[in-house]
Amino acid sequence: MPRSELTTRYRVLIVDDEESMRLLLARLVSRDLKAEVQLAGTSVQALKLAGTYAYDAILLDLLMPGLDGFEVLERIRERTPNAATPVVVVSVLSDKASMDRARELGANAYLVKPVKRTELVSTVKAQLAARTRRARAS
Repeated sequence: MPRSELTTRYRVLIVDDEESMRLLLARLVSRDLKAEVQLAGTSVQALKLAGTYAYDAILLDLLMPGLDGFEVLERIRERTPNAATPVVVVSVLSDKASMDRARELGANAYLVKPVKRTELVSTVKAQLAARTRRARAS
């Protein structure tokens, strides 16, 4: 693969405690967006990766054992190289209070499971494009 293609490849972190969901999201993102994907099955793994690597986008589940996704989101926004990285919440929680709380903590988008492939891909693409526009403007 030519170097130019390597440097334009997106890096996406997927955080979900359910392995089947991590793998499904990874397959969709890597295939449709040609993204390099890293997976985290726990909040601790997610925070370690988010504190070590800068990603182009993060997909985050809210209902996880230990620290929930809300707390993970809050910590990512406070003190990691991903403080400005687009975070797309992908959760079964469909109530307005959960959606509002996630947005208040810094989520850029919110998708309700089961998520449709087209909806996931278009949402992540939109977040990546917005990130690129912000980077060019600064």
